[in-house]
Amino acid sequence: MGAPIAERIIETNGVALRTLEAGRPGDPLVVLAHGFPELGYSWRHQIPVLAAAGYHVLAPDQRGYGGSSRPSAVEKYSIVELAADLVGLLDDAGAERAAVVGHDWGSIVAWAMPLLHPDRVAAVAGLAGPPTPRPNRPPTAGWRRRFGDNFFYILYFQEPGIADADLARDPATTMRRTLGGRPPAGAEVLRLTRPGPEGYVERLPEPYDLPDWLTEDELDYYTSEFTRTGFTGALNWYRNFDRNWQLMADPPAATVTVPSLFLIGSRDPVLSFAPTDRYADVVSGPYRQVLIDGAGHYLQQERPAEVNAALLDLLAEAKWESKS
Repeated sequence: MGAPIAERIIETNGVALRTLEAGRPGDPLVVLAHGFPELGYSWRHQIPVLAAAGYHVLAPDQRGYGGSSRPSAVEKYSIVELAADLVGLLDDAGAERAAVVGHDWGSIVAWAMPLLHPDRVAAVAGLAGPPTPRPNRPPTAGWRRRFGDNFFYILYFQEPGIADADLARDPATTMRRTLGGRPPAGAEVLRLTRPGPEGYVERLPEPYDLPDWLTEDELDYYTSEFTRTGFTGALNWYRNFDRNWQLMADPPAATVTVPSLFLIGSRDPVLSFAPTDRYADVVSGPYRQVLIDGAGHYLQQERPAEVNAALLDLLAEAKWESKS
């Protein structure tokens, strides 16, 4: 139910972004920024609902993903470039301001938007990614200190080529495992915590049981896209954590002043390493935090009704008018 979804290519900031679109141009703009390893398609439950509520909605495959451009240079995936891509969507729509909603890595971009481009953001929401202050040391140094020789996926992603090959070796298994697949009861799980002949690999035996929020057809769409593109563009986002730390040392705005929302599931593993109690160091405007009981990481796909309701509440408070 809801407004129909169209697809078009939008040229912005030197890249082409395949973008899902719904709603009437000229209505208040909402930009939906996906995470890893997802696509604009991950917002399929939100786009028609938000459009039917009177919003113009754009959900791009962000650079490195799906039908969008995949620059080869790692530095082309910095937070400055990623935020500029979204600003280009506003420009294309003729919108002075937009509400920016991000999930996972998209939430990092979403929280950065009102700091880097404070005059272009009407409201911000982060799903599965809380607003956190800039750490005292580069992020990878902090994670190496915390995790040592233990496996931590972000550190595994840092070296170009290793994770790229591991994930692309069998995209169907990668996507099934990553998007919530779990082994059958009693199955043995092997996790390599140091590089072996095949790199860091978590191998789960077939068959997998998909979670009830993901159908085989939906999984097949993700699989076909990542089979075609590989994972390097997506992984390059992670290879910019330390560069982003430098770039965000002195952003144009010190805090987020527009209405903001943080949504996370109580079973999201992000809770094990990302602080949720430091928001006051980043956010000075109206802020709401919602914990969805029993939900996991892929929140907008797993619990769309609750996510949609929370987003509509936020959008009703957005500051659509310019200060000038």
